[in-house]
Amino acid sequence: MSAYYFSKTGEFNFNLLFNINQFPSRRYSQSKSFTYIDAAKNWIKYQKIFFPKNKIFFLKTHNSLEHYFGNKFTTSSETLGGIYVVRDPRNVVSSMTNHFSMNLNEAYNKMIDDNASLSMKNLEGDLSNFSFLGNWANHYRSWKNTFEFKTLIIKYEDLEKNAYREFWKILTFIEEISNKNKDINKKKFEKAINSTNFSNLKRQEKSFGFKESPLYKKNNKTNFFNLGFKNKWQEILPIEISDIIKDKFYHELKELEYE
Repeated sequence: MSAYYFSKTGEFNFNLLFNINQFPSRRYSQSKSFTYIDAAKNWIKYQKIFFPKNKIFFLKTHNSLEHYFGNKFTTSSETLGGIYVVRDPRNVVSSMTNHFSMNLNEAYNKMIDDNASLSMKNLEGDLSNFSFLGNWANHYRSWKNTFEFKTLIIKYEDLEKNAYREFWKILTFIEEISNKNKDINKKKFEKAINSTNFSNLKRQEKSFGFKESPLYKKNNKTNFFNLGFKNKWQEILPIEISDIIKDKFYHELKELEYE
């Protein structure tokens, strides 16, 4: 998306990602939050302040749409629509072990935790970047079943099978909800697809580094672009963990045709 919408030709480079920022984050806050509830109370307030309605913004988030102690993450007044990328939770577990330096049991326990969150307290104790996750199934359903705005569900695995079809869906969805309905530029579209293949991204990270790599600023050697589509839970997860995940999220796995 950053290659298509924020470059002239569709050629991707990591600098284009600065056009799609994370929310919640400290850059989009006006005061410090010292508790998770205080941070959650500011979610909608800061969306209204930092993202005026006379312009369309692209943002990324890990946040669930579940209410957090009565606080909504966003509503139709702030959000035109959402693109939700879902992935087989058994592959998410192994991906988390790399990104968060967890073992498989720790990653699994976070995935089933109804109160799971992402936050990093700074030296002043500020928790403005707090994101509420909840468990994997509730997170997925909160976005899939929302009536606040339109959502497009994209399966990560489908991006491997047919990146052209899935990216076309994404661009069509964006044009529809933004009421622009512009024709898709096929040359930019193809360039964006080809320049963001996994091997190219992995190569760029090795050459230039990547700001979202785990502990990037500390020169940690763990790569953000690690296994990608080669992450196969059948070859990585112990059967006792994969069986528990299957039982825990059986209905969602069936619905998404992971089982």
